[in-house]
Amino acid sequence: MKSLKLALMGAIALAATPLAAQAEPVAEVLHYWTSGGEAKAIKELQQAFQKRGGKWIDAPVAGGGGDAQAAVLRSRVLAGDPPAAVQIKGPNIAEWAEAGALGDLSDVANAQGWDDILPQAIKNVVKYDGHYVAVPVNVHRVDWIWANPEVLAKVGAEVPKTWDEFNATADKLKEAGIVPLAYGGQPWQDATVFETVVLGIGGIDFYKKAMVDLDEDALGSDTMIKVFDQMRKMRDYIDPDYPGRDWNLATAMVMRGEAAMQIMGDWAKGEFAAAGKKPGVDYICAPTPSDGGYILNSDSFAMFNVSGEDKKEGQDLLAELILGKEFQETFNLYKGSIPARMDVPMDKFDSCAIKSMEDMTSAAKNDTLVGSVAHEIAQAGAVRGAFLDVVTAHFNSDMSSEEATKKLIDAIRLAK
Repeated sequence: MKSLKLALMGAIALAATPLAAQAEPVAEVLHYWTSGGEAKAIKELQQAFQKRGGKWIDAPVAGGGGDAQAAVLRSRVLAGDPPAAVQIKGPNIAEWAEAGALGDLSDVANAQGWDDILPQAIKNVVKYDGHYVAVPVNVHRVDWIWANPEVLAKVGAEVPKTWDEFNATADKLKEAGIVPLAYGGQPWQDATVFETVVLGIGGIDFYKKAMVDLDEDALGSDTMIKVFDQMRKMRDYIDPDYPGRDWNLATAMVMRGEAAMQIMGDWAKGEFAAAGKKPGVDYICAPTPSDGGYILNSDSFAMFNVSGEDKKEGQDLLAELILGKEFQETFNLYKGSIPARMDVPMDKFDSCAIKSMEDMTSAAKNDTLVGSVAHEIAQAGAVRGAFLDVVTAHFNSDMSSEEATKKLIDAIRLAK
């Protein structure tokens, strides 16, 4: 990102060339919410925007991890034609702000009192140099197991509470001819499972040292070797058709009873909801094994510098709507996530969302709330890529766990 700063400055200056203003608010929205529950959620924002007289220009880019969208965004900004609003998250927000690409949302933030309604962990993400440059949409928990109770019952099992229990349950399922783990073979999905294993086997302090601080002693430790050993075991619990499978197709395997469990963030719940499934009846949600940990993911929309009052008015309207109580409730009910603002009533939310909110509140108090690497909250750019590359290479080969830890250290050194 830093190497692009000079190019960005010229592109941003080009984008700021004055144009004739139009009467109606206009916003081109670049996002990667294209599957069932996600598509319904973004449609709600589009309809709310249009009801307020806005012109919405939809710019979806398929791909749940957002990597394809990131390439589109970079080329648009370098061409001097950035979208008005872009789904973006974590350190990426600060990097774009540092490059001078983002607008200031202080007027809307002050009018709505964002400082009073957002948790500090989220404010740290969407603020840059004391100013709001992005608006948070939600909070997702990453470390979830989604399970089909009927399938588990076939082997007399419940959702495992430890990784040893997970392995024992998976072995029983495999012996019974059932796929234990629905899995999508994409790098960001590999990393999603990997970080839940790091949290569960290593614990909170280890997670922070290895995944956040990038401490080389932790990255090359016996504990990290055990993490890779567990990933190797899980390679035996998936079906042979996993390569390239999208995450929502893996969720569908659990829904149809073709697999017992999936490890995925709670955007998976949006798929269950879209299919009319009920938590506690048709599926079970439970945290992946850990000692009170919570891996945080949060979506935001960053507002890029654009020309024309119509586009700027569109950005302000979008920001106002996104953090409004009504949209926060409606959107997150569809998306499977929980509201970013803390004062939204939870009475319409299901048991999984309520547990997520309770666990997040507890984790924040106990300092066991950590950011996701796979989903660009704890790390972004090249460092995140280093994790993805090594974890995926190990998962799809006979690479030893010891070799994987050495490659991880080397890759992160190069990425810094």
